[in-house]
Amino acid sequence: MDTIRFAEGTWKGGSVTGYRVLYGGGLFASLERHPEVTVHRRYSSAAAGAYQFLPATWREASRKLALRDFSPANQDQAALYLVERRGALQAVDRSGLGSAVLARLSREWASLPASHGGSHYGQPVKSREELISFYGNALQRARQALG
Repeated sequence: MDTIRFAEGTWKGGSVTGYRVLYGGGLFASLERHPEVTVHRRYSSAAAGAYQFLPATWREASRKLALRDFSPANQDQAALYLVERRGALQAVDRSGLGSAVLARLSREWASLPASHGGSHYGQPVKSREELISFYGNALQRARQALG
């Protein structure tokens, strides 16, 4: 999950601030609901939160999971739902984050590289190597936190 946030530009050192990020880097105030604010930059998007949910994607996930707000815990649950929906959750559990998993998730998150190395949506992506390295470091941090 941290690696997706890193790719999406919402990692913010792991702080909860990342859960309040709008497309383009601005912040929104309330976590009561998806802000549904369209930002016009190089692209126009209403993506928001740690996983840059589009409003329609958030509505689907929040209905399916009966989520009542846009809190960090609910954003995490919705992101896991999307990983599962893309058929990647078991692959990550079995073998971690590799090129095949990134490619599978690249249709959900524009910042993840597809099998050709670029974005399905023509947006900038982080390299596979950078993401796999971040993932390895995140696993190490999690293991250290567990003691």
